Amino acid sequence: MALSDLKIRKAKNRDKAYKLADSGGLFLLVKPNGSRLWQQKYRYLGKERLLSHGSYPEVTLAQAREKREKARVVLAEGRDPAVQKRIDQIEAETQARTTFKLVAEDYLQMAYERELADSTMRKKIWHVETLATPLHDRPINEITSAEVLQLVKRVERSGRRETAKKLLGTLSAVFRLAVVTLRAENDPTYAVKGSLLPVKVTNRAAITDENVFGQFLRDLDAYTGAGVIKDALLFQILTMTRPGEVRGAKQQEFDLDNRKWAISANRMKMRRDHVVPLSAQALELVERNWIDVDGVELVFPSLNSNRKWLSENAFNSALRRMGYSKDDATAHGFRSTASTILNDQGFDGEVIEAALAHQDKNAIRRAYNRATYWDQRVGLMQKWADLVDEFRTSTF
Repeated sequence: MALSDLKIRKAKNRDKAYKLADSGGLFLLVKPNGSRLWQQKYRYLGKERLLSHGSYPEVTLAQAREKREKARVVLAEGRDPAVQKRIDQIEAETQARTTFKLVAEDYLQMAYERELADSTMRKKIWHVETLATPLHDRPINEITSAEVLQLVKRVERSGRRETAKKLLGTLSAVFRLAVVTLRAENDPTYAVKGSLLPVKVTNRAAITDENVFGQFLRDLDAYTGAGVIKDALLFQILTMTRPGEVRGAKQQEFDLDNRKWAISANRMKMRRDHVVPLSAQALELVERNWIDVDGVELVFPSLNSNRKWLSENAFNSALRRMGYSKDDATAHGFRSTASTILNDQGFDGEVIEAALAHQDKNAIRRAYNRATYWDQRVGLMQKWADLVDEFRTSTF
């Protein structure tokens, strides 16, 4: 006869443990100390075995019967329910220990091994270690879309729309890694894509008037701040490169005899090796800042340590001290300065694009341009440096 809750509640303690049978091998073991334990008897590979289902009343009669039926399904599939129970417990414990932070650390390690640009790595680390702090200790498979939305919206409301968008991208990459490594079942960021406001596109301020540029160059000559920053900023202008590429310039990247600067793909925005022909003026700046000391790699090192980069804001801070606001000029804007003036002067636009390391969308033409424009780029960079000297000394 099947058990009932009334029969269980009326069961008295005895000197010895006894069983109250239900059906399908399920029974309640009543112990002398009053505890009541659900157990199930079954046979597997010809041997009788026992499976525990918890204690009453924490596990109700109905719940115990559900556990019994699940065990019978496992048994019908040719598996041992007791073994399956241990496997399920291990998986549950593993999921509980598999936090967002642990998966994110794996993601950052993989990003590092892919040799992403230093600036990209710093942003991803900031996203994971700082902005995503509320998710750190959460089991990754339990994180909901609502939690993700709350996190990115908080960043967006602070006025950092682009940061919120990029944070969502990093979070998605972490969750996708969890999915493919069987540590999560889905990516909760998918449901919130499209929930963020569009990024406000603002062009970096750039000086494109030759007269104004000439005055800027004279102001740079008169700049009384750190010489290494002054030279590094001028070197960036002469080479038409990005600020980060100059701040990270290492001695081993330079072939001074052949006047070349080879920047590896991991330091380039487009993830493509870029070789810059050095004008005589650019070469002079490199030689002037070269520190021939073991352990020193950077050409334009930090003021605090010759083994550390200049800060990310070093160039723009110098511009502000020179009296140029963020609406007047930015360090990155000097690439537009060179492009605009050289195009206005009638130089070949495709050669200018190659000098700027802009990636042609056509793969065949891109490979062709890299192979054929070297001589033109050598001439262009020297003419650009000569123009810079001319603008500096001309009053128009």
